[in-house]
Amino acid sequence: MFENVVVVQSAVSAFNNAALVAPAFLWWAILTLPLFAFVYFCGNMFLERIGWKTNNLLKPFALTAVGFTLVWIILFGGNYAVLRDNITLLPFVVAVITFMSAFFIGSYTKRVMISPWRGLSRGNKIKRASFVLLVLLFVGLSDVHAWWGPMLQIGALAAGGMFGRKSKYEIGLVPGVLIIMLATTIAILMQPEYFRFGQLGSLTPLHLLFLLFIGVFAVATMALRNVSPKKRIRKSAYVKLKWLARLMTVLCIALFLFTESVPVFLGTLVMVGLLFAMSIWHAEDVSPHVSDKTLALLLMTFGTVTVMPVITSLGVLYWINTPKINFWKQIKFLL
Repeated sequence: MFENVVVVQSAVSAFNNAALVAPAFLWWAILTLPLFAFVYFCGNMFLERIGWKTNNLLKPFALTAVGFTLVWIILFGGNYAVLRDNITLLPFVVAVITFMSAFFIGSYTKRVMISPWRGLSRGNKIKRASFVLLVLLFVGLSDVHAWWGPMLQIGALAAGGMFGRKSKYEIGLVPGVLIIMLATTIAILMQPEYFRFGQLGSLTPLHLLFLLFIGVFAVATMALRNVSPKKRIRKSAYVKLKWLARLMTVLCIALFLFTESVPVFLGTLVMVGLLFAMSIWHAEDVSPHVSDKTLALLLMTFGTVTVMPVITSLGVLYWINTPKINFWKQIKFLL
C-alpha cells in the first residue's frame, strides 16, 4: 500500500480527477482576465516606458516569447516518475526545443558583446562563475531521470546558444516563433502529465481544443505569410475541393479528439494547412494584416495553455498595435 509507485500513482490520479473537472490552465486564464484588460487599455504606456516602439514590436515580442518558452520548458517540467510510458522520447524532444530556442535567441544577440574574462576583478569573476553555474544547475536538474539527462540538456542549451551566435544569418522571427511553439505544443500532447497539463486520465475536450487552437493559428499564420492569392482555381472545381477539404478536416479533428494522438494532431494540421492554402490561392486579394492578427491569437492561446500571462499579454499588445481590420470578415474565407 505504501510502495513508492502506488503513492505516486494515487496522487497523480487525484490531481487528474481535479484537472478533468476544472482544467487549471483555463481557470488561471479566467482569474487573470483583469490583468489582460489592464494590458489592453494601459499596456502601451508600459511599452513607452521601456522604450519599445509600438510600430515595430515583432522582434522584441518574438524574442521575449521564445525566451519565456525556453525558461518554461526548463523549469516547468515535472517528475519523470509520473509518465505513463516507461520508454519515452520526451528528454530528446525537450532538448531539441531547448536547442532551437537558444539558437533563435543567440542568432539575434550575436552583436551583444560578452565581457572578456580577463581583466575582471576576483569578486566579479566569482559572481559571473556563480551565475553561470546556477543557470547550468537549473538546466541540469530539469532532467535527472538518467545519468546522461543533465548532460543532454546542458549540451543542448550551450550548443544552441553558441551556434546561434556564430551563425551568419538570423532565423526568421515568425517562422522561429511558430516552430518553437508548435514543438512545445507537441511535447505537451506527448506527455501532458509531465507538464501538469492533465494527468494519467484522458484529457478533456477543453484541453484538446486549446491545443488544437494553437496549431490552427500557427498554420493560419504560416499559410497567410507564404501563400499568395492567385485566383487560379475555377469556381466549380474550387467549391468541390473546398467541401472535400472541409470534410477531411472535420474527420481529422474528430479523430484527434477521440485519440489524443500526436500523429493524428500533425495530420489534422496538415489538412487545415491545405484547406487554408487552397482558400488563399483561390482568393483575389488578402489583407497583409490578417496574419498579424492570427499571430497575436497564437500568442494569446499559447500563453493561456502554458499558464504564462506574459506571453498572453504580448498577444494582446500585438493585437491592439497592428492595423485595425474587420477580422472575421477577412478571415472567414479560409474556412
